[in-house]
Amino acid sequence: MGTAWRSPGRVRLALCLAGLALSLYALHVKAARARDKDYRALCDVGTAISCSRVFSSRWGQGFGLVEQVLGTDSILNQSNSIFGCMFYTIQLLLGCLRGRWASVLLVLSSLVSFAGSVYLAWILFFVLYDFCIVCITTYAINVGLLLLNFREVPEHKAKRH
Repeated sequence: MGTAWRSPGRVRLALCLAGLALSLYALHVKAARARDKDYRALCDVGTAISCSRVFSSRWGQGFGLVEQVLGTDSILNQSNSIFGCMFYTIQLLLGCLRGRWASVLLVLSSLVSFAGSVYLAWILFFVLYDFCIVCITTYAINVGLLLLNFREVPEHKAKRH
C-alpha cells in the first residue's frame, strides 16, 4: 500500500478537516441563500449543478425526515451540515483514542454516515435531479473514512488459557 495508508492518523486528519470545511461552507451557503434568494455560491455552476438549491431543499435539513417524524421545532431538525460537523469532529476525537471501543464507534458512526450518504445521493440524483459538487465530495470523504476505519479495526485475538 502507499505511504499515506501507513499513517492513518494523517489520512483521518485530512479527510475530517476537508469534511469540516465543506460542512461549514455548506452552512455558509445555506445562510447566505436564506438572506438573499439571488445569492450564487461558487458551487452553483448551472441549473442542474447547484449546491445552494440542494442545501435549501427540504432534504437539506434533518435529511428530509426529522420534520416529518418529530416536527419542525425538534432540536434534531438541523441542517445536514450541522450533523456533518458533528460527525467529522467525532471521527477526529475517536481517531485519537486507542482500543476496541474507539474502533467500534468509528466503524459504527462511519456506517451510519455511509447509509446517510447513499440515501442523500439517491435524493440528489433521482428526486432533485441535481449534481452537487460539495455533496458528492462529502460522500467520497465518508467512504474514505469508512474504508480507513474498517482497515484500522484491531483483529480479534482469542485468549488462550
